[in-house]
Amino acid sequence: MFESKYSKVLTVILIIVIIAIIGLLGFLGYEYYQNYVVTKDTSDFVDNFQGDVTDGTPDENGEVGDLDNTTNPFDQIKDAETGSVSKKRTYKGYGVLGTMEIPATNFKYPVLEKVTKKSIETAVAFLYGSGLNQPGNSVIIGHNYRNGLFFSNNKKLNIGDKIFITDLEGNKLTYTIYNKFETTPEDTSFYQRDTGGKPEVTLSTCTDDSSARLIICARVE
Repeated sequence: MFESKYSKVLTVILIIVIIAIIGLLGFLGYEYYQNYVVTKDTSDFVDNFQGDVTDGTPDENGEVGDLDNTTNPFDQIKDAETGSVSKKRTYKGYGVLGTMEIPATNFKYPVLEKVTKKSIETAVAFLYGSGLNQPGNSVIIGHNYRNGLFFSNNKKLNIGDKIFITDLEGNKLTYTIYNKFETTPEDTSFYQRDTGGKPEVTLSTCTDDSSARLIICARVE
């Protein structure tokens, strides 16, 4: 009798363990798949990014066909005076200011033009400054989900690592990291600084425990 009850308890425990293992494997599999999809989408976008495109006069319907006869993520904006149509690049419905690549961490993401709760769950976003590849400092923020997405791997960056930024004009500049530090979430003292008239970029994200901000500063070569 005792052995029978003991056997049943062991069976129940074994079933619970198996269910837990299956659940864990399912969660890890879903997370891996999600990371793969996001990384592929952003990488493809960056690889194909050439800035905004301005066509000539639109057709009689006021429309301009897709570039290269493919489906492209553009918003069309018509100039009231010239009649020309500017195709503004978008990603997942958000306006794009350019793209950023960091080879040291296999980072390839569009830089979205506005910081909102949803936008920084989609990519990294422009927070403050003169504009991508413009003289002065530009602050870009992104989440640290500790899963490899967005700025999760910024802690692995070192002084001397390179950052490549392509703007809406299609200009691609190379930045070199020269400073890396942690500060409080309230600190904005690094937003404005003397760059000597050259473009600089600042990457801001949370530390792994979310108690502070990890700041990366880079200047154009």
